[in-house]
Amino acid sequence: MLVGMKRTPLYDEHLKLGGRMVDFAGWALPVQYTSITKEHLAVREDVGLFDVSHMGEFFVRGPGALDFLRWATLNDPARLKVGRAQYSMLSNDRGGVVDDIYVYRTGVEEYLVVVNAANVAKDWAHLSRLAEGREVELEDASYAWALMALQGPRAEEVLQALTDTDLAGVRKNATLTLTVVGVPVRIARTGYTGEDGFEIFTTPEDAPAVWRALIEAGVTPAGLGARDTLRLEAGFPLYGHELTDATNPRCTPLAWVIKDKPYYGREAMEAATCDERLVGLVMERGIPREGYPVLSGGAPAGRVTSGTQSPLLKKGIALGWVREDLAEEGAELDVEVRGRALPARVVRPPFVLLGKKK
Repeated sequence: MLVGMKRTPLYDEHLKLGGRMVDFAGWALPVQYTSITKEHLAVREDVGLFDVSHMGEFFVRGPGALDFLRWATLNDPARLKVGRAQYSMLSNDRGGVVDDIYVYRTGVEEYLVVVNAANVAKDWAHLSRLAEGREVELEDASYAWALMALQGPRAEEVLQALTDTDLAGVRKNATLTLTVVGVPVRIARTGYTGEDGFEIFTTPEDAPAVWRALIEAGVTPAGLGARDTLRLEAGFPLYGHELTDATNPRCTPLAWVIKDKPYYGREAMEAATCDERLVGLVMERGIPREGYPVLSGGAPAGRVTSGTQSPLLKKGIALGWVREDLAEEGAELDVEVRGRALPARVVRPPFVLLGKKK
């Protein structure tokens, strides 16, 4: 029993499906139902469904909402029309990352900001402080929403059968409201797997009906284990691993998110040097894991932040920090796996995108 853990509105559905529940950021969530590999491959080859109701949702409203978010985030929400979304980050006064987030423009003066579950309290305090004295209203709506992620090459086909809204013209990073099995929802063509798909926002009360309809349509339920291996194949960071309060995003493959505009922490971020770079690593032998040393000529050269055996590539893959002079694509390094130095090659993520091997 997971005593004292928060439960999502879909907790009972996970138990009915035999989900093996674990503690994740204080939430009771399924790590898997059958096997991580089966669930992973279902998303890559067909379609899978995740409960991500543990994520946090903040609304930012008012005449100063756009200017506030342009200051608080690294990407530029001025580029967003109503109904569009973008990946972004919150920065601190040292040029580090408070959190990586998604920003959805849901109205002329309204934005929805989705944040990582482990950072809800930290992000709320950070944004509330930055909002002081501005014409903006913040609302923490995290407990007012349930969130599911329908991911995989058949995601559109499955969801289309459950709604009268034509989904063919819904582009990546679009968001809109519609009805699914008679339930009003907000969908966004976004996700964390490297596959096509939709994230589906519902009220907590409506979530079980939508979940059951998708499962009955033949969608494979997937847990945290597959979510992690999928995001790693796609080269996506996980906060607390690749990104932290001390991470300068300029030193990562995600530097594209930083736009040329005023933003909080810009001076500190631009003044810092990149002694290390975040890179991808591929291994023909051995499985890299978080914390494993990266070596060059037997000497310390960095560390793995996330690693696994790729279910699709059948190779070891990892994200990790390595010395800047060793971070060039194609560089030959080693990862120390249980006392053995095994060859690794530097690559630029993603390892897999839209089911295609890089």
